[in-house]
Amino acid sequence: MSRRRVRPDEFELWQQVARTTQRMRPESPRREAKDKPEPLIRNPRNALAPPRIEDFRVGQGQARPADDVLPSIAERVAAAPVSMDKKAFQRLKRGKLVPEAKLDLHGMTMARAHPALTGFILRSYAEGLRLVLVVTGKGKDRDTGGPIPVRNGVLRHNVPQWLRMAPLGPLVLQISEAHLKHGGGGAYYIYLRRQR
Repeated sequence: MSRRRVRPDEFELWQQVARTTQRMRPESPRREAKDKPEPLIRNPRNALAPPRIEDFRVGQGQARPADDVLPSIAERVAAAPVSMDKKAFQRLKRGKLVPEAKLDLHGMTMARAHPALTGFILRSYAEGLRLVLVVTGKGKDRDTGGPIPVRNGVLRHNVPQWLRMAPLGPLVLQISEAHLKHGGGGAYYIYLRRQR
């Protein structure tokens, strides 16, 4: 296909049409030119050279707890959608519902706590219990100040994950942080589904 030059009358007609058109999607912002990169520094030999990088010492610029962008476990559990009755959930949050059974995982390792939690939830579901309390504790501060921050409370962070995985996931309707009188941030209410 050969291309031909546009005649002046065709070009004038095209400009008239272009002036009368409107954007199809006026709400979408126009693309703006990206920020220009910083100019390269010229060295004495008149060749382009990258900017100088500052010296680095080990431990300099290590992560601080304020730099943590992942929400805390309490925020993630609170942000989960409410699956149970809203009225009962409000009573649960105020500490008005009394747990029917309790499991204390204080002092347990992850290897012991996971099977203990699994057995406890399966037994509670088999007995027809609806609300149980699992006490994990808040955890010890084990952060040594290294470059990678360490979270407090290994069990406190793992219990909600274990409750969402098989075989417990289908049995659990709601996970919520306990009221202060039942342990606060170191315990969880687990609201179980009804037996079918």
